[in-house]
Amino acid sequence: MNELLNKTIVGGAGDILAPKETDIKDNLYLAINGAWQAKAVIPNDRPSTGGFYDLIKGVEETLIKDFHELVKDETKIDDSELLQAVKLYQVANDTEKLHKYHQSPIMNDLRKIAKLNNLEDLSDNFVDLLKNNFVLPLQLSVDMDMKNTVKNAVYLTGANLILPDQSYYADGNESGQKLLEKYAQVVNHLLAMVGYSLEDSQKIVKQALVFDKTLVPIVKTPEEWADDIKTYNPMDFAEFVTKSSSLDLKKLVVDSVGVAPQKVINREPRYLENFDKLVNADTFENVKSWMLVRFLFAKANDLDEEFRQTAGEYQLALRGTKELLSRDKFAYHVAERNLDQVVGSYYGKKYFGEKAKADVHQMVEKMIGVYEQRLSNNDWLSEDTKKKAVLKLKKMVLKIGYPDKVEAIFSKFKVDENASLYDNLAQINKIKNEDELSKLNQPVDRDKWVMPGHMVNACYDPLRNDITFPAAILQAPFYSLQQTSSENFGGIGAVIAHEISHAFDNNGAQFDELGNINNWWKKEDYATFKKLTQKMIDEFNGIPYIGKKVNGTLIVSENIADVGGLRCALEAAKGENDYNAKEFFTNWARVWRSKSTKQLDEMLLALDVHAPAPLRANVQAQNMDEFYDAFDVTEKDGMWLDKAKRVNIW
Repeated sequence: MNELLNKTIVGGAGDILAPKETDIKDNLYLAINGAWQAKAVIPNDRPSTGGFYDLIKGVEETLIKDFHELVKDETKIDDSELLQAVKLYQVANDTEKLHKYHQSPIMNDLRKIAKLNNLEDLSDNFVDLLKNNFVLPLQLSVDMDMKNTVKNAVYLTGANLILPDQSYYADGNESGQKLLEKYAQVVNHLLAMVGYSLEDSQKIVKQALVFDKTLVPIVKTPEEWADDIKTYNPMDFAEFVTKSSSLDLKKLVVDSVGVAPQKVINREPRYLENFDKLVNADTFENVKSWMLVRFLFAKANDLDEEFRQTAGEYQLALRGTKELLSRDKFAYHVAERNLDQVVGSYYGKKYFGEKAKADVHQMVEKMIGVYEQRLSNNDWLSEDTKKKAVLKLKKMVLKIGYPDKVEAIFSKFKVDENASLYDNLAQINKIKNEDELSKLNQPVDRDKWVMPGHMVNACYDPLRNDITFPAAILQAPFYSLQQTSSENFGGIGAVIAHEISHAFDNNGAQFDELGNINNWWKKEDYATFKKLTQKMIDEFNGIPYIGKKVNGTLIVSENIADVGGLRCALEAAKGENDYNAKEFFTNWARVWRSKSTKQLDEMLLALDVHAPAPLRANVQAQNMDEFYDAFDVTEKDGMWLDKAKRVNIW
């Protein structure tokens, strides 16, 4: 059995992963998934297996098979954009041709970095490097203004760390130390492959790691990133341009977006305040080496198989996998990532269709109706706040299955089968970057889909006040005509209501019906909501897991969505003639079935805003009174949680 299941988890939620016996009364997750957990084998090329991952694998196998058939006869393709995806798949899969190119496609770009002699050179070339997807110590992007979503704004973001987060750099973290050593080893090898001597490569890697270390106390923690509102820090452009004595920030922005904006949005105030200390004449060589190392590592997969295998040694160590994806799987993912909407639309139309789209749309509308009823009957909200919440709910935009049409930018991608994979991807990335940076004074696209149809996931976008349910998640165990209504509500119903609940989690609650940061709450209501939010933090905070502890603050938004989603899905299920609470909670536990490598578990615990899957299954069920009635759970059982400690918000 997976090591994580041998750890006792105690706290407000009882013994979660080490019950006295595998019985639902003692452990819902293990009672449903324990036998599977004991036998499940994680694939050699994956860090996980289980509910979500099995669906991802199924979609991958289906589309790779289709791609193979389309490659054989391109006349079957009546969509010019899908044709580009198939061509990109072919280019990425042609190992013989890519081997002939070997390192040559990247050499010109590496020379661009090598020719930077000082900060003035970096400043002069910054915009070209930005548009061509180089790794830089300061990043610019254009996105919706979080306080005025009818307009776009310029956003600033700092550099990120080599390792997943600050905890990996802490004294005594053996995993972090081993990963840094592996990274240095891999990058030294990559530098040798592009012609650097051992002496030069060792110097470059050492300098890169020195700069990386200076970032550790400056960059945001995952917990800080989890607070959406704190990423919105508007600054007058006139003030921003004074924040570096080394780089011409005015030129950097104006040349990137075409005009001098009135303001910029600073996502990382601490980073910008320390920017001069991080990037200056004394640190320039370290910054340059860091740019070189990060860029080479990031682009190694775009070269040939030898480069991919070399860079992959670090990825294997990071995720705990035994081998890289096969070349055809890798090629498929190159195609689907870069033309995601195109591939998602193809998948949705072929394997989901308009009828299923309409059926799920009806299901989502039904769940919204249940949510509206619960808001209206809420006993701690004032009437004014209820009205605002219901308005936000009614204004919510539903995006089901796949978009009716893909974005215009995909028509600009033209894959050259006679060019290298590196050059094709460089051209695609440049088109994407230039398109984004050009949008500052263009109308906001509120129809944009943030997830493609073939993705096994779902999401809520607070800036558009929309929920997206891609076609690929709408299958068993989440949803099936062969499942009972209670099973479906315990699966896809809870997922749907989870995404609706994000509109009212600790982040979403601060956005109005138009997606703007705006306080629509009565003061007393928001104070009560904050207390309930703190109860949710406390319920999970400090639970032991894989030898570490759960960070309740990091995962609070997803936990609010989980408990709200489960509560509303349960209400919907109870409205059906064939309601069965046991079936509902059984499928709720089944969808969280998961088995992962130790390395992935460690990384997710540090970074992921979701609670570990067994805790999502068990703790949220413990918050539902119906769970105790269904399985006759009493104070003597491991799944018992005192009523006073059960958390329900929506």
